[in-house]
Amino acid sequence: MLEPAAEDGTPTPERLPSGYRGILALFEEAASGLLVKDVCQALDTGLEPRHIESTRAKLERLVRRGILTEPEPGLFTLTKHTPGTPEANPS
Repeated sequence: MLEPAAEDGTPTPERLPSGYRGILALFEEAASGLLVKDVCQALDTGLEPRHIESTRAKLERLVRRGILTEPEPGLFTLTKHTPGTPEANPS
């Protein structure tokens, strides 16, 4: 499973909480991007607005950490890093 790792000698970020690891596992298995509702359905969290917005917030946090991207509104994909290119650090 993906864990954000520092390759430039900086300290490794702390391990993600289990809810985030479950989300990343979905994206690792997905052939393409996922919509928030797809993630909610796959995790069996429910499709009520409170569940969708909670999941959206988690996905957006992963985007800010450079783990996921949002190529179009509501569609999330794993960030593809090319070898030799430093990972984006949004801080």
